[in-house]
Amino acid sequence: MATRRTAARRKPAATEGILLRYRDKDTPYGVTRGTAIRLAASLGLSETQVVHVALASLARQTLPRYQVDEGPLTQAQMDAIDRLQPPGRMKAGKRLF
Repeated sequence: MATRRTAARRKPAATEGILLRYRDKDTPYGVTRGTAIRLAASLGLSETQVVHVALASLARQTLPRYQVDEGPLTQAQMDAIDRLQPPGRMKAGKRLF
């Protein structure tokens, strides 16, 4: 009976997912199951958690953390900035470096 209660408390299975096929040998773009098992044991995580940690790390390294802008300012925008500067106080720099 305790098994039924435990099963009832479990999270329902995800309806969407991916199929992960391990590589035959370790490469820069994939690992063997043995490597995943060693990583899981070393980190104290499950194999699934190791995959999530790896994906989260790749996302931090790869995806931008800011909204993409429209590129350099146009000459009209630069002229508007120049008009907003108080005369004689400071000169606005045109370049960052």
